[in-house]
Amino acid sequence: MNNFTFYSPTEFVFGKETDNNVGSLCRRYGAKRVLVVYGGQSAKKSGLLDRVFASLKAEGLDYVELGGIQPNPTDGKVYEGIELVRKENADFVLAVGGGSVIDTAKAICAGVPYDGDFWDFFICKATIQAALPVAVVLTIPAAGSEGSGNAVITREATLQKLGIKAKMLLRPKFAVMNPELTFTLPAWQTASGIADMMAHILERYLSNNADIFIGERLCEGTLLAIMDAAPRVMANPCDYGARANIMWSGMVAHNDTCSCGMDEDWSCHAIEHELSALYNVTHGAGLAVMFPAFLTYMAKHHPAKVRQLAVRVFGVSPEGKTDEQIALEGVARMKAFFKDVLQLPVTLGELGIENPDIATLVCKLHENKGNPFGFYYSLTPEITEEIYRLAM
Repeated sequence: MNNFTFYSPTEFVFGKETDNNVGSLCRRYGAKRVLVVYGGQSAKKSGLLDRVFASLKAEGLDYVELGGIQPNPTDGKVYEGIELVRKENADFVLAVGGGSVIDTAKAICAGVPYDGDFWDFFICKATIQAALPVAVVLTIPAAGSEGSGNAVITREATLQKLGIKAKMLLRPKFAVMNPELTFTLPAWQTASGIADMMAHILERYLSNNADIFIGERLCEGTLLAIMDAAPRVMANPCDYGARANIMWSGMVAHNDTCSCGMDEDWSCHAIEHELSALYNVTHGAGLAVMFPAFLTYMAKHHPAKVRQLAVRVFGVSPEGKTDEQIALEGVARMKAFFKDVLQLPVTLGELGIENPDIATLVCKLHENKGNPFGFYYSLTPEITEEIYRLAM
């Protein structure tokens, strides 16, 4: 196990009607003028935004709005938000939505105090030294951004989908998590979110470190909990208990609890980011396609953790089988879970990409991540091309 520093100061306010506490929470964390960032019309139609605004007003807090954040969030809204904060002298940013809204809010918070282009942080030209405080009202359990210091943004001009990590500065001050707000999510968003949080756990699980028993077991247990709750949520979207477990699992999957002392991988996320950057596919659905392909390759070339996953999580019997056979059976069971339980695509064709431009995907991937890259296994362009082809 590696040395590590675990820092997770977010206050999680979980349960029914907790979104009514937003104003008092903002005030507690020093807000005076709040930029409220949100997505499309669902937060308005549901009445959530009205409740948030009323809660802010009740505490005597001013606010300004930035709406229209889209899935796979782009830099345009970040620039707009930075300009709005400076113009309106906002001192606090509240994200009302899922990962795309939260990541946009975080990028705004990092960009406001910086004299240069916020994109400098994403291309490692500069390091985040200061940021406005950010907080969250979560509506889509998926990205886990409500508990992390991470954010992912796509640059429209170059179709680069890249991330930043600033654990000390970009973790939300508080996250309001009311599972009731997720009852009306479409099945597609629910399922894609579940695949996303499972992928976040797997990126940590695929570690080559020795003696990481607690991290491995936390990963395995959280995956099993998700897989227990998922069929209930898909069958009954208003099952509060199942929704609550899914919502909390998404946070646990990405706030680093499961990965203390471990070298995380994140190779498959990088591979999928090129898909969603080029084809604008739903991130979780893209991961449901790419993770089985990625693990299929690893079953043949570096099966240790894939074998362990197959036995401990997917219930594969190891008797009389090679490590590769055990690993591949586990991948097949994962694929069946994505397809049969979550009703997600598991091939690029099913995702709507009949003729993927693999050469461009591979080229941009290695331009962004290096050659080779990867912690669990060293990935060259030849290998990543094969993984994309396995997804076909």
